[in-house]
Amino acid sequence: MTLSHGRSYLAIPGPTVVPDAVLRAMHRASPNIYEGDLIDMTWSLIPDLRAIARTSGKVAIYISNGHGTWEAALANVLAPGDTILSLVTGRFGVGWADMAEKRGLSVDRLDFGMASPVDLDLFEDRLRADKEHRIKAVLATHTDTSSSARSDMAGLRAALDATGHPALLMADCIASMACDRFEMDEWGVDLAVAASQKGLMMTPGLGFVWFGDKAIAARARLDRVSSYWDWTPRADPEGFYQLFAGTAPTHLLHGLRAALDLIMDEGIENVWARHETLARAVWAAVEAWGAGDGVMRLNIADPAHRSHAVTSISLPAPDGDRLRRWTEDMAGVTLGVGLGMAEPGSPNAGAHFRLGHMGHVNAHMLMGALGVMEAGLVALDVPRGDGGLSAAAEVIGKRA
Repeated sequence: MTLSHGRSYLAIPGPTVVPDAVLRAMHRASPNIYEGDLIDMTWSLIPDLRAIARTSGKVAIYISNGHGTWEAALANVLAPGDTILSLVTGRFGVGWADMAEKRGLSVDRLDFGMASPVDLDLFEDRLRADKEHRIKAVLATHTDTSSSARSDMAGLRAALDATGHPALLMADCIASMACDRFEMDEWGVDLAVAASQKGLMMTPGLGFVWFGDKAIAARARLDRVSSYWDWTPRADPEGFYQLFAGTAPTHLLHGLRAALDLIMDEGIENVWARHETLARAVWAAVEAWGAGDGVMRLNIADPAHRSHAVTSISLPAPDGDRLRRWTEDMAGVTLGVGLGMAEPGSPNAGAHFRLGHMGHVNAHMLMGALGVMEAGLVALDVPRGDGGLSAAAEVIGKRA
C-alpha cells in the first residue's frame, strides 16, 4: 500500500515546480521567428530581467543551463593565463573553479568547506596579500545549492573597496535569483549569472548573465571571445537573430514571459519575503525535530548565513536516504539528494538531503512537505523532538 497516488510534489532545489500559467504559455504552435509577436514579446523580457536582478546594466540570454552561464561569464571577461580567486562554500564553487581551470585560467581557491559562508576577514587578508593585483576576478556563490550556505555579497564588495583591489566581483546566483534578496548595483556586483529552472519558475534551458560597466570594460580588453558565448551581440543586437546566436528558444521564451509576469505581479520584495518566511518555517520544524534526543540537524548553524531557497539537512547515515525514499515512495514528495556532502562509500554517505523551497511554492505546499517528512520520521522510528509542524505553523502565522 502507498499513499503516493495523486499529484506528486517535487521538493528538490531545481528544477522546481512550473506554474500552470507557464506550462499553458509554452503549449502553443511554433511561431514565426523572423517577425511578429515573438519578437515584440522577447524585447519585453529585458527590462523585467534587469529589475529582478536590481541592475541598470546589461543582460544576455543564453540557451543553456547554469553551467553554460558560468562559461559565458568566464569567456567574456578573462583570458587564458589570468588569475582568479574562487571562494568555495560548497559543491558549486568547486565546479565553477574547475571550469575556469579547464579554460586555461590560474585559479587560487579559498575553501570554506561545506557548512560555512565566506569568511570576510580571510577574504580581505587574501586581497591584501595580492599586492601586485594578479587576481583579475573573484568568483563567489551567493547561495550554494548543495550546502545551502548564503554568503554576504555586499561584504565581499566592501572588502574589495577597503583594500583598493580592482578585481571583478562575479556572483553565481543560480540558486538565489528571485529567492534571496539580491541587489546587484547597490552591492557592487560586476557580473551575475542565473538559470531559468529555480526561482524563475521555468523549465531548464535558459541561462542569464547580467553585467555592468566594469565587466564591459574587461570584455573590451580581450582579443577574442568565441562567437556563441560573446555577449556583445546578445546584449546590443543589430537584429533579433543575434539575441540567441541563431534560432530563438521560442517556447522557452513564452514560458519565461509568463513566469516574469507572475513575479512582477507579486513584486520582487514580496517574493523575497515569501521565500524568507517559508525558509524560516523549515528551520523551525527541523530545529524542533532535532531537539532533545532528536538527531536531525541543519547544515548551516547561523540563520544569517542560511539560504532562503534551499535547506541542507542531515540525519545519521543512512537515515537521510531512507527518509527521502520513504517520502517519495509512500507519500509522493521528492526531496533532494545530499549533493557533494559526502563521498560515496564514506560513513556519512546517505546522511544528508535537501529540501527545496524556491520558486512556485506557497505555505500549504511547504506545510504538506513538512508533514510528510514528519510522517516519515515516525514510520522509520527516527529519534526526534516534538512539535515540528506546530513550530513551522507558528512562523507562518506570525509572519503572515
